[in-house]
Amino acid sequence: MSNKIVIITGANSGLGFETAKYFVSKEDTVIMAVRTVSKGESAKKDLLQLFPKGQVQVMKLDLASLSSVRAFAEEFSKKYERADLLINNAGVMVPPYTKTEDGFELQFGSNHLGHFALTGLLLPLLEKGEHSRVVTLSSIAHRSGVIQFDNLDGSKGYKAMKFYSQSKLANLLFAKELDDRLKENGYKTISVAAHPGVSSTNLFKIGKESTPWYIKPLMKLIAQPAEQGALSTIMAATDGTLEGGEYIGPDGRGNRTGKPAIEVPKAAVYHKETMKKLWSVSEELTSVDFSFKK
Repeated sequence: MSNKIVIITGANSGLGFETAKYFVSKEDTVIMAVRTVSKGESAKKDLLQLFPKGQVQVMKLDLASLSSVRAFAEEFSKKYERADLLINNAGVMVPPYTKTEDGFELQFGSNHLGHFALTGLLLPLLEKGEHSRVVTLSSIAHRSGVIQFDNLDGSKGYKAMKFYSQSKLANLLFAKELDDRLKENGYKTISVAAHPGVSSTNLFKIGKESTPWYIKPLMKLIAQPAEQGALSTIMAATDGTLEGGEYIGPDGRGNRTGKPAIEVPKAAVYHKETMKKLWSVSEELTSVDFSFKK
């Protein structure tokens, strides 16, 4: 397939930038969906220095704002008749307790609900794409995650890592439930989940500060570079043998580092009642109804 139209959230740095680099190198049209346009434009310059003929567009997208998500989808639909790949990459990790513009806990709101809404709004254009798919990034942190339906906004207590794990579990469950529903409704678009293992990215900042000095040596010991972590995303987005519903991650010990491969999560992760309830709650909170009408 040539000249894919690829949307990557959080494409200006880390895993998103490395993923964008791959698709720009393949002469695909890459839409860098970023919260800060100036950072996106700077990253675009870097990409075009590497690939002068690259097709790159920077578009504003703040996943912590449903109005921004809707504005992005509307603007995109005016410029493009289809989308071939949506890569739900952007994420925020262990911030102090913060709420989004719409009153959601920041991590659940940005990492899950923002991407849920974006996917629903873009689905008609994805279905028009060629070999279209949605790739949603989860994390090995999902293993300790629990969906706290009675405390999604953190008002009954908040622990940053606990809520990060919850958001990443939500990403994984959404990716699988989306694929199930796409198949049930006869869609050709597929949904695949991926995770980068432990990769050196700017997720490891604390608040607005850069990665603390005492974490940097540790990261060198246990983490792989972002360009290798991005290989799981790239496999999930491009491997023609995938049928949808797979989970791609590094094949090394604990799935922290290594080459990308199909990973089989514990069967108990895909708890159907939880997945259905999460879907229902997400539609209610975002006011985005997938409806699956072609």
